[in-house]
Amino acid sequence: MANKDDWKGQVGAAWAEEWRRTDRSFGQLTEELLGKMRGFSFSHVLDIGCGAGELSLATARGRPDVTVSGIDIAPRLVAVAKERGAHLPNASFAVADASVWRSDPADAPDLLSSRHGVMFFDNPPAAFANLSAQSAPGAGMLFSCFRTLAEDSVFTEVTRLLPEPPEPGDPHAPGPFAFADPSRVEGILKEAGWSQFSATPFDYPMIVGTGVDPVEDAVNYFSRIGPAARLASVLEFGARERFFDRVRKLAERHLHGNIVALPAAAWIVTARKA
Repeated sequence: MANKDDWKGQVGAAWAEEWRRTDRSFGQLTEELLGKMRGFSFSHVLDIGCGAGELSLATARGRPDVTVSGIDIAPRLVAVAKERGAHLPNASFAVADASVWRSDPADAPDLLSSRHGVMFFDNPPAAFANLSAQSAPGAGMLFSCFRTLAEDSVFTEVTRLLPEPPEPGDPHAPGPFAFADPSRVEGILKEAGWSQFSATPFDYPMIVGTGVDPVEDAVNYFSRIGPAARLASVLEFGARERFFDRVRKLAERHLHGNIVALPAAAWIVTARKA
């Protein structure tokens, strides 16, 4: 599973090259977050772990009177976000770590958003405490995070096809599933100065293949990004080919028309600065 350092290096570079696919795979989650934003009143959004900028850019397009600041630790992803958002005067992007990020006191964010970008904090209480200190009084928070590994077939169905599936690690270690337990997340946020916690489950199809040959598109997707890409890359040639043959059969089972999609499960979390 990717961690913070991975995002600064190889994983971040791969996602930067594949941003069209990653935006596609999280498309319904992005729309859900945009809809939830209607429950907040805000003038400056800080998008944490903005990646290639999809949520930031969608927010800026839909709310031209709002300032949107996207930050991420991955330089390659931020470069893509800057290029995509060059035409939007109300959107800006910077390489920054949310745990030490500093705001302009005259323009502190009054909404913090994130699409699956907060689970990689080395010290979550400290990071969220810093974000509280840097945000405006009464600021809102809205983010998504994965639920349990068992609930996210897009991870489990692929990794179990590997010759040696990875052993489960520390469920609370920084990574995709660090925030799977909502009671733990509530405790972290409360310790960091956030209140009015809510976590709502959201299930969505993660699109991994489309186009003229969606099955092969899905195989290529899993060879580049996702839960098994790095582990598959170090397999010897024959084992790697057998693995992707199994992935191909998996994609065929999840083919619906010209789309290959696997189930994914998220929490939509909201909170307020205490």
